[in-house]
Amino acid sequence: VQLQASGGGLVQAGDSLRLSCTASGRTFSSGFMGWFRQAPGKEREFVAAITWSGDSKFIADSVKGRITISGDNAKDTVHLQMYGLEPEDTGVYYCAARSGRYYYADSRRYDYWGQGTQVTVSS
Repeated sequence: VQLQASGGGLVQAGDSLRLSCTASGRTFSSGFMGWFRQAPGKEREFVAAITWSGDSKFIADSVKGRITISGDNAKDTVHLQMYGLEPEDTGVYYCAARSGRYYYADSRRYDYWGQGTQVTVSS
């Protein structure tokens, strides 16, 4: 599976931004596509995940209410829509994919990773 992330950029606090991740190659009948982010000097953290079928979605408590995740199965693309961005949202955002059930928030369980896209939120 190859993952291509896009949509990052420099925005101001309060702005919105949509990240996209397109998968190519092998896909799975079950599993997750997830988004993680890593701020400078911090560990990578879970942001959101969606099942390959699109019927279940999971959002980290830290961003709940400001972020939504959606899937476009016809294009094998997952979108991460972010609202009300804050400087604390700054970081590199990675999309990832894995097969299997459970552990959608554990980055160690993901087998495939995109290259990351930088999101910078200025105050």
